[in-house]
Amino acid sequence: MNSYDYIMVGSGIAGLYTALLAKEAGSVLLLTKGSIEDCNTRHAQGGIAAAIGKNDSADLHFQDTIAAGDGLCDIEAVKILVNEAPDRIADLIKFGVPFDTVDGQIALTREAAHTVPRILHAGGDATGEHIEVTLSRRVRMSSVKLMEYCLVTEIVVENGKVRGIKALDVRTGSMLEYESRFVILATGGAGRLFKYTTNSDVATGDGIALAYHAGAEITDMEFIQFHPTVLRLPGVPSFLISEAVRGEGGILRNVEGYRFMPDYTPDAELAPRDVVARSTLYEMRKTGSDRVFLDVTHLPPKLITTRFPHIYRFCLDHGLDIAKGLIPVAPAAHYLMGGIRVNTWGETNISGLFAAGETACTGVHGANRLASNSLLEVVVFSKRIIEMTQSKKRTPRKSKVAGVHCFLQRPAASETSLQLNLLNLERLLWDKVGIVRSGEGLREAKAVLMAWQQCLPSAIDRASYELNNMVLNARLMTEAASTREESRGAHFRSDFPHSSPSWQKHIVFKAS
Repeated sequence: MNSYDYIMVGSGIAGLYTALLAKEAGSVLLLTKGSIEDCNTRHAQGGIAAAIGKNDSADLHFQDTIAAGDGLCDIEAVKILVNEAPDRIADLIKFGVPFDTVDGQIALTREAAHTVPRILHAGGDATGEHIEVTLSRRVRMSSVKLMEYCLVTEIVVENGKVRGIKALDVRTGSMLEYESRFVILATGGAGRLFKYTTNSDVATGDGIALAYHAGAEITDMEFIQFHPTVLRLPGVPSFLISEAVRGEGGILRNVEGYRFMPDYTPDAELAPRDVVARSTLYEMRKTGSDRVFLDVTHLPPKLITTRFPHIYRFCLDHGLDIAKGLIPVAPAAHYLMGGIRVNTWGETNISGLFAAGETACTGVHGANRLASNSLLEVVVFSKRIIEMTQSKKRTPRKSKVAGVHCFLQRPAASETSLQLNLLNLERLLWDKVGIVRSGEGLREAKAVLMAWQQCLPSAIDRASYELNNMVLNARLMTEAASTREESRGAHFRSDFPHSSPSWQKHIVFKAS
């Protein structure tokens, strides 16, 4: 069979959840470039936000989300997110996701920038893994056609409408083609672009590159969230220390043992992630260290081991008992707020092409994502995608906030002494397009990236396709960051350290 009603690209929660909904409406093909388990979802420790507590409401959740988004949230999208959240949580429970409970009630915790506890979690600090395992098991048992180790290389568009996809079987090297009424991109973010990242190796911005080449709009690429607390131990891979650790009372100290966050903001450790990440970076520079410390030794040991079992065991396996000793941490790239521009039904500007999850930009996160809204965004808007494909009504594409439309400059013949490879790309983005940016650094990055685009190898296998996609994503990020001459949310310019009302708008790219 080479024709399907729905083609899903990606096997994180967005791809799996949407596939399970779509199978009730038609035939479904799900392709993923690795195994079904290779995704970022399983690394999501903190949980999923929803206003289901006694002292909570959709209005409070709305206010917190808008505040975090720093003037760029799509109001309509945020209202949809917070109002539909309880029903989507109920869907996950029906699918079998085992959220933690206390005395028969779903347990809720608080994370930074939330005014009340509203974070549901599973397995303590293994929420993403539990959701991923639950949904992937259901997909394997369902009528969904699953094709692992198949990298989508092109979205086929004819007369402004999706016709299908082309894909590479990475094990055999053979090319495959499939027709479809609807293509849904759920390929995750692009965190692998940075030297320090919480993302898995698969997060190379493939969906964004596919959509861009197909003629879809890409927006908000300058807004990359850096998580402030990622384990920093010699020889140990990056490991996320959940936001919820600070929500439960964790304290940040510099290498001299001093609690520094109250010096930067009244919210201290519970400030938004961008504030904590920048403050941590400044403190590291001030003390000449590559790390700070997260202190939970004042908390009851039982709380630590039961609330954060994965974090506790991982650190213990590497010689650190966090109930007794300080946790060395530093910021790392975490989440992309931008991506493929979609409306409140997940539609792109190309008929039949949709996007869900981190690869999509629904507008709910604005300039800075509120913690644990990402998993919620997936289930809310994935549901709406399937509803739209079954409806005869069409909604006009619109955005509540003005946009500046840009085109990438075609790379002119130029040279750089910096060799094109993955390591140099990651270093370039971390150093020049990282937590704190400047006009000079962004210009340097743009020059190198344009030179690299001139010498990109022909894409013939997974590695070369990924490298091509990463360079394109890097250019989109860098160009957007250079264009936005202000600081807003997760985007901080040392040469424009304040926000400007004239920049309360989105930067949108489309291939010329």
